[in-house]
Amino acid sequence: MNGNQDKQSDLVDTTDCLEAVGVFRGWKNFLFVIVACCLLLLQISFWLVDTGCFKAENEAEAAETTLPVITPPPVITPPPAKDLVVPLKEKQTRRTTKTPNKTEKAAEQIAAEPDRPAKAAAKESPQQASSGFGIQFEHLAWVIRFVNFLLILAAALYCLTMLFSLKVSLLGRLGGINHISRAFFLSLTLLVLLLPWQKFFAGVIAGAIYTPEELLSSCAAETGGIFRATLYYLRFTGYWLLVVLLLILSQLRSIRWTKAILRRLEVI
Repeated sequence: MNGNQDKQSDLVDTTDCLEAVGVFRGWKNFLFVIVACCLLLLQISFWLVDTGCFKAENEAEAAETTLPVITPPPVITPPPAKDLVVPLKEKQTRRTTKTPNKTEKAAEQIAAEPDRPAKAAAKESPQQASSGFGIQFEHLAWVIRFVNFLLILAAALYCLTMLFSLKVSLLGRLGGINHISRAFFLSLTLLVLLLPWQKFFAGVIAGAIYTPEELLSSCAAETGGIFRATLYYLRFTGYWLLVVLLLILSQLRSIRWTKAILRRLEVI
């Protein structure tokens, strides 16, 4: 009787552990998709700025301030005519109104509104701060900040899901401990590399994610030789590729862990 009760309790514990594994497996796959999409958006944002599709607002303002100043044309005054002898009566009765010519009218309008050409050109200059689709850099910067927040949150939850899956495997003796342990440490390394260490240890180490200001400053300082260009692309492309590789390896290890559990249950 005691042996049968022990077997029944072990079966119940194994069933509970399998249900927990199913829950963690679903969340793991969901978080994997979120992290992969966020990494893809970050890389797309980098290439949009690197190829010159977007420009900062300060560049647009600098273009506005360097507009050519249009000076009003000089007023040409006719030479003084000879004195005409006009009778006094005709001077009193003749009341002629002098009509200004076109050059005088243009000079008066420009003198009244000296900033009119600059204003008209400034209305066209904001196009320099937007892409071909009318999207400004402010929108892209907001997307980068939101993606950074979502990426860190999803990566942290992904790592915790691996940790809880490891604990469930140990408690339920489900097997596949080798695969889930490797998957957990790969996800932990992924989380560590993602964090923005450049905010705390500037000049020592940097994280895979970046801020819009950092991206703009790096793109502006990229033209400095082959060595600087190599470091630039390693920072924003090579680092990203390493993080994606860790994410894929961690997901593959977790899939092997699931297959190992199913294989052991079939044997039992």
